[in-house]
Amino acid sequence: MTGTSTYNVVAATEGATVVSEYKRIDDQQTSYQSEAQLEAAFIKQLEGQGYEYLKIHTKKDLEANLRTRLEALNNYKFSNDEWKRFFSEVLANPNDGIREKTKKIQEGGSQQLLIKDDGQPKNIILIDKKNIHNNYLQVINQYVVGTEDGAKHDNRYDVTILVNGLPMVHAELKRRGVAIKEAFNQINRYQRDSFWAGSGLYEYIQIFIISNGTHTKYYSNTTRDNHIAESSATRNKTKKTSNSFEFTSYWADATNKVIADLTDFTRTFLSRHTLLNILTKYCVFTAEEMLLVMRPYQIAATERILNKIVISTNYKTYGTVKGGGYIWHTTGSGKTLTSFKTAQLATQLEGIDKVLFVVDRKDLDYQTMKEYDRFEKGAANSNKSTKILERQMADPNAKIIITTIQKLDVFVSKYKDHKALNDHIVIIFDECHRSQFGEMHGNITKAFNKYHLFGFTGTPIFAENARSGGDPTLNTTDQIFGDRLHTYTIVDAINDGNVLPFKIDYVKTISMKEGIRDKDVPAIDRQRALEAPERVAEIVGYVIEHFNQKTKRDDKAYSFSRLQNIDAVASGKGNVKEVKAGAKIKGFNSIFATSSIPMAQKYYNEFKKQLANSDLKIATIFSYSPNEADPEDESFDTDGLDQTSRDFLDSAIMDYNLMFHTNYDTSSDKFQNYYKDISLRMKNKEIDILIVVDMFLTGFDATTLNTLWVDKNLRMHGLIQAFSRTNRILNSIKTYGNIVCFRDLQEETDEAIALFGDKNASGIVLLRDFDSYYNGYDDDKGHRKGYVEIVDEIKERFPLGQQIIGEKNQKDFVSLFGSLLRLRNILTAFDQFDGMDVLTERELQDFQSVYIDIYNGMKPEPGEPENINDDVVFELELIRQIEVNIDYILLLVKKYHDSNCQDKEIVGDISRAIDSSLELRSKKQLIENFVAFSEPGDVYQQWREYIGQQKEAELDQIIKEENLKPEETKAFIEKSFKNGDLKTTGTDIDEIMPPMSRFGGKRGTKKAGIIEKLLRFFEKFFGL
Repeated sequence: MTGTSTYNVVAATEGATVVSEYKRIDDQQTSYQSEAQLEAAFIKQLEGQGYEYLKIHTKKDLEANLRTRLEALNNYKFSNDEWKRFFSEVLANPNDGIREKTKKIQEGGSQQLLIKDDGQPKNIILIDKKNIHNNYLQVINQYVVGTEDGAKHDNRYDVTILVNGLPMVHAELKRRGVAIKEAFNQINRYQRDSFWAGSGLYEYIQIFIISNGTHTKYYSNTTRDNHIAESSATRNKTKKTSNSFEFTSYWADATNKVIADLTDFTRTFLSRHTLLNILTKYCVFTAEEMLLVMRPYQIAATERILNKIVISTNYKTYGTVKGGGYIWHTTGSGKTLTSFKTAQLATQLEGIDKVLFVVDRKDLDYQTMKEYDRFEKGAANSNKSTKILERQMADPNAKIIITTIQKLDVFVSKYKDHKALNDHIVIIFDECHRSQFGEMHGNITKAFNKYHLFGFTGTPIFAENARSGGDPTLNTTDQIFGDRLHTYTIVDAINDGNVLPFKIDYVKTISMKEGIRDKDVPAIDRQRALEAPERVAEIVGYVIEHFNQKTKRDDKAYSFSRLQNIDAVASGKGNVKEVKAGAKIKGFNSIFATSSIPMAQKYYNEFKKQLANSDLKIATIFSYSPNEADPEDESFDTDGLDQTSRDFLDSAIMDYNLMFHTNYDTSSDKFQNYYKDISLRMKNKEIDILIVVDMFLTGFDATTLNTLWVDKNLRMHGLIQAFSRTNRILNSIKTYGNIVCFRDLQEETDEAIALFGDKNASGIVLLRDFDSYYNGYDDDKGHRKGYVEIVDEIKERFPLGQQIIGEKNQKDFVSLFGSLLRLRNILTAFDQFDGMDVLTERELQDFQSVYIDIYNGMKPEPGEPENINDDVVFELELIRQIEVNIDYILLLVKKYHDSNCQDKEIVGDISRAIDSSLELRSKKQLIENFVAFSEPGDVYQQWREYIGQQKEAELDQIIKEENLKPEETKAFIEKSFKNGDLKTTGTDIDEIMPPMSRFGGKRGTKKAGIIEKLLRFFEKFFGL
């Protein structure tokens, strides 16, 4: 430490939340630092930055301090009865979970109602959002929650920051050299096992911090909570996985330089001003009740715009290009969140009458409307009619107005003398590369007199990629919007892990004579070859053959009930790929981009033909475009289509209606609803392949989409936009966006990446080749082992059949096998990997069983203290991706019966498959009993009856042993299976328990035992 000067970098720019450029102070320690020493140094630094350290380790002390801090903040003394009511009914209401408590902090000025002893109401502020330095920051460590509080295990938390006495920021630390993912996993365990226990105050945590001293990241409470809930639901096949370790963020300065070391992170992110600003201004609670904590580049961009408004107002440069500017944040980095948060904060600036948030018509879909309405009730209604927009423009209380550029253009043309045209207005374009360079833009900027114009784009228009023609002074983003205020390129985003790199395959479909390049062929001949029916059929065949591989669908994870020929598969005479019904249990979906409407028709018809006996779901959508060469000209115009194209589109929509029981057509309103419905079903992974011309290649975000099949020419911003549909982060399985090109776009790709990254960007933006991952490669950090090297090392050091003895050996195996899983996840998408796997399927299953054995061996038994080794990170998501499900096991059972129960190798296959599965191990006894006693016949029907009987018998046994209320317990369990999660927080468990005294601690012990039994029961029967 160097005294107060340590914090001068932040103090000098107290108005900014993100420091302009962070200069690291060279006072780092070089000696070994244990986890305890790291924690002590962290707390000491926080004390030096104005936090009060408290020795609080128990629930009683935490609650007493909370009362004291809220009394000081609100300048009000609670009576004992008032505090008891307010605490039990508002702060620690047993029916409230993470989302409800987050809502209390993030919404309504964080005011909560107290009914005083005299019956009068009083608002109690939990956090002061208007004067942030009125809030009081404290830090505690080693806070204990135990089984006596109802927790599943005794837990001791590292460092917690209290804001006005409430835990709002929690840091979990690991010693240097330990992967910070384990800190993330530990918070997962706490959130699952104990944050809800006792009075549940730890569910008020808004932000989690994970650090090993060297690397530090942060994320929101519902990122973790949502991952737990959705992972459970995924196992019930009802919802996609989302939000995992991949959604954690680094802090950085405004130049996007990561501030990773805990000391530097603490100086910046945890400075009082920055932390309180983030908690009160730069968190967004969405319509789905998810808390999003903005990333540093998003905050920096927001503050640059707000600063520009203030400066240009002072210098009276509004109404000109100098009064605005634009933000270049790469596609997929969260521009809409940034731009709307900017709009929201701009309304609070002195003298600003209104903020117009302008989107392209097609972007105003259902989800966007819902989000905008969340920010400003009724704000998005202006897309319905210009009359509503006019009414909002005249209303002084309508501070934010969301509209489309098309509707705003009509407004300024129709209401030339409207009062609002002289108001002080901020106009923000959500995507400034689309539709804003033409006549509409001129009409809007001429109509308003006192405006600031800002744009957000992922792919700016430079001179190199500008259109020819039109007004030469309005061809680039700089000419339209002015100065670039902040930049966050695709290279920045990939380095930060906020978007994924691309893996590009070029599949040759036209063979040239030796010495002739295909681009040298005359255009008419080349076009004829590209449109040839034989080529279309070949490409469709390739897509179908490689669909599971590219989209990470697993052949051994599919729905038994949707198999078309179960007997053929079980007997070994049928092909699983031919009969499986487009399983949606795992993996992703895709878009197929075609060059024209006629080609979209050809591809759609060919897919229908080749998929006649499959449940793989395809759909198509297109509209009239005056300039088919540029996907930015996309519209909802179907009237401009020629009759043949419109008739075909109506026919394809009829197919869609039959598939999803909808009622759309090409009429104006119904076509827009068709677009919205496709958008939603793509996000829910209900469509496997969407065939498009231009639609959905810009602006569409779906984390479940990982593959783009390309048979069209793309270049510059259009190419980056199209490719970027695939590279949204989701989980550890999705490590890249898959691009499969049926045309040679290598030059165009290199050119676009160089323009929107830099000349050396391709090494970051594009995945390496197959050989690099298979055989290994060298880079500036040394040699990176390839798949073959790792397999050889595992086989040599840990041969199958030999027990792995000793903690170090177990750690080494877990680390090696985790590396193998990560590499295998990448390699399986390469065509070259087919037939080149140096592990047999049986070896993979056996090694995977050993891996899971070690994982289970590190988990505590019920009632034992948490004892997970903090040096080990398990790749459980990757394990689940390649494991089998119960339907595959039943196929093996059917096959066993068909052998007259003589083929004992099948029994071994069943046992091996169960042991290699995280999900099926808890069901092993059930399955083995079924195999032993089932008979030839309808295996699936027997299984259903067997599971129904076992489930009922075991639940009745638990009810009897624990004296639970029978009807209430059965209803609770049924609801849990339906929701995909057994809720242990709130009052649900209390309502099924027998009457017991709440004093003496016996009820808490009894409840913990009941929860343990019900969780085991749930795990055993869930998904069956």
